[in-house]
Amino acid sequence: MSGRNNTAGPPADDEHQRFARYLQDLAQVHQENEADLVSLILRDSDATMAQSAVARHLDHRAARLLADARFPGWAYTVATVIAEWEFLTRRLREWTLLRSITMGDPWTAEDLTTASDWFQRKAAETLTSPAALTLLISAARTRRVRAAASRRMAQRHQ
Repeated sequence: MSGRNNTAGPPADDEHQRFARYLQDLAQVHQENEADLVSLILRDSDATMAQSAVARHLDHRAARLLADARFPGWAYTVATVIAEWEFLTRRLREWTLLRSITMGDPWTAEDLTTASDWFQRKAAETLTSPAALTLLISAARTRRVRAAASRRMAQRHQ
């Protein structure tokens, strides 16, 4: 099915058209069909484009489900589909870490300091955990993240 933009539509030769269609389909997919659609997209002949569409979807879905009790089940289902895709697996793992910190579940300093720059930026922008923000202020890799964590910590005290 490589080269098809969706089982419901005709093939699109242009990867930009397929990408747009994938994003549209992923935005509208019902949870029970999500894994099948992600799997279909990841079989596209343009692996980079397919991963990009799925990563964007993961970001949107994970952000919406972050504090939702359905997050663990969703993450488990998606993890089985993306297991062979290193970038996507890491992104999902980092969303799971963000959820752990957000929900007050166990995490380690090493989890936070070895996470990607993307994760550290996202964490500095969204977390309210004093322990996580303090760690980012002192140990984040970039000045941008350290500054953002510092601002976020200051906001907590206002």
